Amino acid sequence: MAFHVPEKFRLLGNGPLCSDSSYGNNGAFMIPYGISRVTMKCVASDGLGWEHVSVSLVKRCPSWEEMCFIKGLFWDDDDLVVQYHPPKSEYVNNHPFCLHLWRQTDVEMPMPSSLLVGYKGLDPDDTKTIRLAVSRFGRMMKG
Repeated sequence: MAFHVPEKFRLLGNGPLCSDSSYGNNGAFMIPYGISRVTMKCVASDGLGWEHVSVSLVKRCPSWEEMCFIKGLFWDDDDLVVQYHPPKSEYVNNHPFCLHLWRQTDVEMPMPSSLLVGYKGLDPDDTKTIRLAVSRFGRMMKG
């Protein structure tokens, strides 16, 4: 498991959020994403028991695919990384089109069973198989 920043996209210079590799995993990164032809601004940090990347676009929030791409750039495939929905009293919104990825480093984060989401290996287009799996899961939960 490793948190690693894509150095080739680091925002260098003297401006706000600019840094160099001496800052370690902390800094701003401008990352092109070819599929949607956008450039995502990411701010990465590690400290206080957390690894964190904020991901923002100019005119909209990042998509699921874009967030998965960023997760893959900053973390390994086997790392558990989450997006939180905190209590409303704890909301912070400094940018209308920004989402955040988090990984706790000082404890192992719990994760629900994949069965609570669905069955691995099912083709999403095969609705008959999915309906059958959901029905079986319901019967299994009833005992």
